[in-house]
Amino acid sequence: MAAHLVKRCTCLLREAARQAPAMAPVGRLRLAWVAHKTLTSSATSPISHLPGSLMEPVEKERASTPYIEKQVDHLIKKATRPEELLELLGGSHDLDSNQAAMVLIRLSHLLSEKPEDKGLLIQDAHFHQLLCLLNSQIASVWHGTLSKLLGSLYALGIPKASKELQSVEQEVRWRMRKLKYKHLAFLAESCATLSQEQHSQELLAELLTHLERRWTEIEDSHTLVTVMMKVGHLSEPLMNRLEDKCLELVEHFGPNELRKVLVMLAAQSRRSVPLLRAISYHLVQKPFSLTKDVLLDVAYAYGKLSFHQTQVSQRLATDLLSLMPSLTSARPEQSAGHHPAPPVQRTSGFCASELPSRPRGSVLQPGEPPAPSTTGTGKLPGLVCLVPGGKSQKDQNTFQKLLHINATALLEYPEYSGPLLPASAVAPGPSALDRKVTPLQKELQETLKGLLGSADKGSLEVATQYGWVLDAEVLLDSDGEFLPVRDFVAPHLAQPTGSQSPPPGSKRLAFLRWEFPNFNSRSKDLLGRFVLARRHIVAAGFLIVDVPFYEWLELKSEWQKGAYLKDKMRKAVAEELAK
Repeated sequence: MAAHLVKRCTCLLREAARQAPAMAPVGRLRLAWVAHKTLTSSATSPISHLPGSLMEPVEKERASTPYIEKQVDHLIKKATRPEELLELLGGSHDLDSNQAAMVLIRLSHLLSEKPEDKGLLIQDAHFHQLLCLLNSQIASVWHGTLSKLLGSLYALGIPKASKELQSVEQEVRWRMRKLKYKHLAFLAESCATLSQEQHSQELLAELLTHLERRWTEIEDSHTLVTVMMKVGHLSEPLMNRLEDKCLELVEHFGPNELRKVLVMLAAQSRRSVPLLRAISYHLVQKPFSLTKDVLLDVAYAYGKLSFHQTQVSQRLATDLLSLMPSLTSARPEQSAGHHPAPPVQRTSGFCASELPSRPRGSVLQPGEPPAPSTTGTGKLPGLVCLVPGGKSQKDQNTFQKLLHINATALLEYPEYSGPLLPASAVAPGPSALDRKVTPLQKELQETLKGLLGSADKGSLEVATQYGWVLDAEVLLDSDGEFLPVRDFVAPHLAQPTGSQSPPPGSKRLAFLRWEFPNFNSRSKDLLGRFVLARRHIVAAGFLIVDVPFYEWLELKSEWQKGAYLKDKMRKAVAEELAK
């Protein structure tokens, strides 16, 4: 109420100042009448007996002032060109500080689509007039408008030496204790994303400090989730406090808020076990109606964070099963690639809607071959040429999925006569082996080199045409002796090097190391993607020598590591002979 009264008196004082030369006595009477009328509202005040010619303009001004403000605000919001906003500075419109700030915010929004016009705007005389008006009345700008104003000035590219920008930044510093928590978060996001200058980063540090100290002020789930998504990643201490607050308010979260928190945790690879357990409890206990997108994002987040909760997995599987006909190919593949295989009634499969004649996204189940080709060509050159040449990570991941689909058709469905990728497309590219070497990988390669003795008796880092890379490949004869693997035909390679057929009774072995991220949380079960890899490699005719990290870490000497690999090979061959 007090702020509203001060605003109205300011407007009347400004009007009186303009009319002072012509009718100074009348201006004093009008101001006296307004002050008395506002403070007392007395019908018996002596000023009420002034002549009507003096009272009518006052009443008319009092009634029209709110209308003028609403009209200007409407013009600012509806403006579609920067020129329309700059024209408001002249004519009959007398902008106040808040409206000047709103004009700048609107200009920033309009020019976000035409960044090339920002340079011309900064040189415009009306724009400098607008900045001067704002600078002279910056203290009267409302809190919410001020929080948006700073980001708009950054987005417009105002020079860091500009006194107007420095004035706004200083005003933010003065008001930090008074600003609401959500305003502080908005300002912090603006400093982090819209400006990388030293002065803005110093302001960002101050804002984060205030956010860390005032985290207990958060009272609703919407504000909490928004702050976690926008600025939580900027400060580890802040994120720890926000997670504590999340544990306090999680019972009030709806399905979309739970989804946002999980996706945020997955994006930051932040495996907060207490928070994940709390979210799991509410997902299982509350009768939420989960949409398709929520289900897929939840499944993706749990898989990415390697957090397994049986009841949540069962609910996700049950709800997604009924939605399978409506799913597109990319989303189930994305979730299945990170999520562990279900503990009960496991089904192996992946999306195959990239193949023709399957009008909707579906999963290839064992016993269900891909749909036959309606073209009769048996190849997909048009599709292939769009994907292998892609340099982005998304294109490479998409093509990797196509290779896995192609491998399933080749290896598991001999009766399949539909489209397949051409040989030129399945040849491994340079990126197939371009990966950072892990300590386990390095130790395994060194041990295998010592075990083989000669480089021609085995191959390391073998990229197959099925989209999987073997850590090593060896060929054993019927007596268990190493054969020169490169001299023999290798159908798993896109471009075989040998010409001889393997001798009768020989066995081809593939070494596969399994790192910590390849396993489901707190278990020795591989994630679904790596279960699929083993299935394909077995179907390609290999005996698999698994080298999981938890067994390798127990081996201390080189002799133990060599003996371990020999024992693994003997067991793999013995199990095959026992079948």
